[in-house]
Amino acid sequence: MPVAAAGHCEFFRLHSLLLIDVRALQMSATRLLFLLALILLIHSESTSALNVLAIFPFAGKSHFIGGEHLLKSMARRGHVVDVVSHFPQKDAIPNYRDISIRGSSPIFANNVTYEHFADFNSLNMRNFAEMAGTTVCELLGLPVLQELMDTPKGTYDVVIVEFFASPCYIGFGPKLKAPVVGFGTCKLQDWFFSPFANPLNPSYMPSYFSTFAQRMTFWERLQNTFLVNNARVQFDYYLKGQITQVEKYFGRRISGLDELYNDVSLVLVNEHFSTNDIKPSTPDIIDVGGLHTYDNTQQLTPEIQDWLDRSTEGCVYFTFGSTVNFESFPKELLKVFYQSFKSISPVRVLMRGDPKAHLKELPENVKMLPWIPQVAALKHKNVRAFITHGGLLGTQEAIAHRVPIIGIPLFGDQHTNMRSYENRGIAVVLNLNTLNKNSLTAAINSVLKDPTYRENIAKISDLFWDRPMSPLDKAIYWVEYAARHGPVLKSPATELSWWQVHLLDVYGFVLGCALTIIYTIIKLIALLSRALRSRNVSKAKKNK
Repeated sequence: MPVAAAGHCEFFRLHSLLLIDVRALQMSATRLLFLLALILLIHSESTSALNVLAIFPFAGKSHFIGGEHLLKSMARRGHVVDVVSHFPQKDAIPNYRDISIRGSSPIFANNVTYEHFADFNSLNMRNFAEMAGTTVCELLGLPVLQELMDTPKGTYDVVIVEFFASPCYIGFGPKLKAPVVGFGTCKLQDWFFSPFANPLNPSYMPSYFSTFAQRMTFWERLQNTFLVNNARVQFDYYLKGQITQVEKYFGRRISGLDELYNDVSLVLVNEHFSTNDIKPSTPDIIDVGGLHTYDNTQQLTPEIQDWLDRSTEGCVYFTFGSTVNFESFPKELLKVFYQSFKSISPVRVLMRGDPKAHLKELPENVKMLPWIPQVAALKHKNVRAFITHGGLLGTQEAIAHRVPIIGIPLFGDQHTNMRSYENRGIAVVLNLNTLNKNSLTAAINSVLKDPTYRENIAKISDLFWDRPMSPLDKAIYWVEYAARHGPVLKSPATELSWWQVHLLDVYGFVLGCALTIIYTIIKLIALLSRALRSRNVSKAKKNK
């Protein structure tokens, strides 16, 4: 064959091979695009974007942090979220719209002073229900919330309502014809068990106001039984005042708060058995404890990063949270902290506070800053201990990242939280009223030098993380589930009265039947005995 002809043949052969390769690539690309389109179609069918209304009416920053993290994550996943709160975002977030009620109530953020602690600790049930319930429900009269009530029905696919002491806000669900999801910022309180037919057994389930472990002595069970029933009875009584507020602001007549609770599809609760209690639960109570700890967006500033990196002998992280004003503490008490921190050098201390107010007294081994990214700080390998007031969110973050705790509870559930952690061997608890340099230094050294604290918190941290899905993903799934299906998880026991739930009518009937049978038998025996006596008398007379 001539060279030219051979070259042409080779050219045509290569050209045909290239055509085949291009066609194969086109077919592969077409198949790939088809597969991607199919996946997107299936995904869009199963997780279509929701219009979500979230209502967080309590003016405590710590009550909003977990919900805020959930709502921002939902917005990032394509859901459209409208948020009623006292804490609007500084910068706009796609799919996230603030309905601000800031200024309508005093904000609990860095303004709770030392003088307030005694007032908070002395709050009785009535005052607590008034402060966290009745007063909060009065915000329903705000024009922005009245306008929200007039939103066309069907605008929202689901309504998320903070569950604390103001169930009146559940009324938004029926008003807007949308399923309701409750969001609990702490573990389920005693007064929320009965409305969802959730069993609360005082023999091994400590009250929300109790500091007992689950394994109680007789006297502890006796006290716990009183605390549980006292809390339930009093809160049921004082929260009933919200019935008139529901009628006033929603124009809905209800016979009791149970009618509101029946409108709740499920409740997301900030608890997990690893840090709280092991207990039975109905399917509509979903534990999502620590969902805010899954925050990978926080970054240390160069200043904090350098301080922690150079803390080769270890660092103690210290904060009293977003609510407490540390600068309001008496000077003598502040000196206790300064002197104790100085005595543990070369161990360093990273603490949150106003540097201008403490600059002269601060030891060289202490770094104070007005704001610290807490999750990022607790993740650092050189942070060996966490001094805290015992707030649930901060202690969950410490447990998640294996940092043992020195707790100085100030008020509220902080006492309960810290006693629970002490019982688990992951914390040392101190009393603020008897705090001194020696007791604080001894507590810090115990946590730093006794390996059992790190071993115990490592075990609990493993339990905390070992879940089939993250609590954040779990919370989002169940919100979407409620939007799709409504209140299908409610226990049938919610339709029964308390005596039916406890089978008192059944036991009464059985007891009545048993007494009737016993009475009948006794009567029959008496009649038979009388008949026998009569017969014997007749025989005796006949014999005579």
